Amino acid sequence: MDQMTIKEILEATGGRLLQGSMETPVKNLVIDSRKIEAGDLFIPFRGERTDGHRFLTSAFESGAAACLTETEQVQVPAGKPLVLIEDSRKALQDIGAYYRNRLSLTIVGVTGSVGKTSTREMVVRALSAGFRVCGTHGNYNGQLGVPITLAQITEHPEKQAKGAFCRNTGHSEKCVGGTSDQIGTERQAAVLEMGMSLPGEMGIISRIARVNAAVVTNIGISHIESLGSRDRICQEKLHITDGMGPEGLLVLNGDDDMLRKYGPEQPFRKVWYGTGEACDYRAAEIRTEENRAVFQIVWKGRKLPIRLNVPGMHNVMNSLAAVAAAHELGVPMEQAVKAIEGFHGFSRRLEFMEAGGLRFIDDSYNACPDSMKAALQVLDSVECPGKRIAVLADMWELGPDSPKFHYETGVFGGSLGIQEYLIIGERAKEIGRGVEEACPKAHVRYFMENKAAAEALQAIAGPEDLILLKGSNGMHLNEIVELLQ
Repeated sequence: MDQMTIKEILEATGGRLLQGSMETPVKNLVIDSRKIEAGDLFIPFRGERTDGHRFLTSAFESGAAACLTETEQVQVPAGKPLVLIEDSRKALQDIGAYYRNRLSLTIVGVTGSVGKTSTREMVVRALSAGFRVCGTHGNYNGQLGVPITLAQITEHPEKQAKGAFCRNTGHSEKCVGGTSDQIGTERQAAVLEMGMSLPGEMGIISRIARVNAAVVTNIGISHIESLGSRDRICQEKLHITDGMGPEGLLVLNGDDDMLRKYGPEQPFRKVWYGTGEACDYRAAEIRTEENRAVFQIVWKGRKLPIRLNVPGMHNVMNSLAAVAAAHELGVPMEQAVKAIEGFHGFSRRLEFMEAGGLRFIDDSYNACPDSMKAALQVLDSVECPGKRIAVLADMWELGPDSPKFHYETGVFGGSLGIQEYLIIGERAKEIGRGVEEACPKAHVRYFMENKAAAEALQAIAGPEDLILLKGSNGMHLNEIVELLQ
């Protein structure tokens, strides 16, 4: 964060200073008192289990410059800046919006049902070939995370905030639009991951972020339990444009039926990416080589080869979106492609690893039907001298049609060349049923605990086999790797 004072915090929130000086500077916004560092502003929240107001004194003891509070009935050290506000959530969002108004850089928002984090990182890398890119790591992508992320951005790299990144991956002397001395002012950008799970949530964070460009990866059925249909999910995702000016850029997946249905009515400059002939940026000649996705980017009749460091058709689409966004914002395609080719993925997201003498594709970070199908495609397509084994667990938050979604995922898996399935959990039994009906020759085993599944793997898997782990985060499939290690 570029320095803010308590006076500006009062302007942003409409709060009242109970004690302390208005000229006190703050360096960062923190909502977890355990992560306080010197100069931070602590914003306490009331939760189901605890009330952050209990930790105001300890926040000051840890070095907080100031604290917000929803009540005057608190005991804190005398003279320490304390600001009374009505609602912590709204105050945090108001500060984020206020700080956003101070930023002159280009902000790109990334949303979608699947692939937000990987696409965000690829957009960061692609833009870094021509911009100094600011933002944060992690999944700070909701009503609390977005304002915190915005506050971590700095237009002065020498004052970079903790947890933030500001980088230019090796192209600092060749940035488009200016010399290396100009990068920090004229060619800065930030990339924000923007997620939602409830109606109206995207509009709230979009009006805070006021993005200059938006990337929408796809419309699946994540959060269908609270939104009801893919149509409503799509409409909600497209609220990412709330707060975007008329000159804004919208980068859309042209292979997605929902985006093709609702995207054209958006009053912004639109760019489509995908595999279809009607896409502005098209992926062609897609193949897998040495467990990596390789393809050609076709743009206005021109072809440009790209070789990713990650597998999967979904990563082809993610990288295509990143190239399209960066190129439309002024980065030469060749430089954007070179930067993206350095992306190696994330822990527990299609991570190739070994444990207990066995080879794994660990994609256990989370799961929905689309991402599970994508992971099964990866398992089916990569090189494997032995058996392909899929360990699949429950997918959560799929609403009343959850059995159908699990079953359809199993039918899809049964259409592939995967020989062995280990199914974990009550919901996932429908995956197994779908596999067995689509492919009677497949060997399907059922478990209710990770430990029993790990023991089965030890018995049936060998060093030449390849094992996929995929399920919702709450199923803790990473325990299987830990058990085998």
